[in-house]
Amino acid sequence: MTVTMGFIGFGKSTNRYHLPYLLIRENMRVKTIYNRRRKPEWEEEYQGSEIYFTDQLDELLDDPEIQFVSITTPPASHYEFAKRCLEKGKHVLVEKPFVTNLVEAEELLKLAKKKGLVCMPFQNRRFDSDFLTVKEVLANDWLGELVEIESHFDRDRPEDSDAPGEYYDGAFYGLGVHMLDQVISLFGVPDSVTYDIRTLRNKRNPDDAFEVQLFYGNLKIILKMSHLVKVPTPKFILHGKKGSFLKYGIDQQEDHLKAGMMPGDEGFGLDPVESYGRVAYDDENGTRQEETVPTVLGDYGQVYDFMYEAIVNGEDKLVSDEDILTTMRILEEAFNSPNPKIVSFKD
Repeated sequence: MTVTMGFIGFGKSTNRYHLPYLLIRENMRVKTIYNRRRKPEWEEEYQGSEIYFTDQLDELLDDPEIQFVSITTPPASHYEFAKRCLEKGKHVLVEKPFVTNLVEAEELLKLAKKKGLVCMPFQNRRFDSDFLTVKEVLANDWLGELVEIESHFDRDRPEDSDAPGEYYDGAFYGLGVHMLDQVISLFGVPDSVTYDIRTLRNKRNPDDAFEVQLFYGNLKIILKMSHLVKVPTPKFILHGKKGSFLKYGIDQQEDHLKAGMMPGDEGFGLDPVESYGRVAYDDENGTRQEETVPTVLGDYGQVYDFMYEAIVNGEDKLVSDEDILTTMRILEEAFNSPNPKIVSFKD
């Protein structure tokens, strides 16, 4: 069975993170792309395909053949577009951040449940190569009981031109949402969270740096992001009672897409050998072992594979409602009062 879908939004996200993966999947057909302002120069790339472009939203919403809509517009519009799609009986995938606040998230998920539809955010970084490798390390139980995880998303971009915006336009909602989702997918609701959200480069703009710590019993998870990092830090550092794991370098899919490579091309998404992680642990005899851990190949297109299974075969969503709401609660709480602070998430 082929699922027929449409897009609301036709910007970098649609072109870079969605269409390259969809166009090689035979069970998904992109029929219509709506954009408020047409971009003929971008549309030319898809001449000869079956994709129809329009600046009339109702052409997409009123098409009974379209079962599923992917929304890739700016965050402030996500709630309204998703609601209209659900009201028209269409499944929905929404770019991150899902919506701008918890109330909007709860309303959309309630509406989707009432109508028997799939509604979730596009959490493609569950399929980052580095995160998949972390999951493999945990599955092998090299580290024993975990005591600390540190996850970084650092960049060297010291200049920041004026781009005023709302809280949901900053780094925590934009990149922190991915880091939070990875953690929540593994460990669920934290006991408590500490926040330190800042604007370091241009005070006229939303936040551009954060350090957020999540606590799960004895496990402490540190999420850090900054644009002022010239010397690369590890992407992941894990410590357990039996061992440690360290990995430099981020997933290569984004860089390869920017360079013109496409999913399915030879070498697409492959991590360089020098970026492979290292694990050190004590074996069952108490002898120290050290190993190189080859990086698992990532694939953002798997988000659509999970959507297909949920829509066609009734399988569980990749990102559960509980995960969605937990992420939204943690994001929203960051801006409810001045930072730094500690917030309890368990009674």
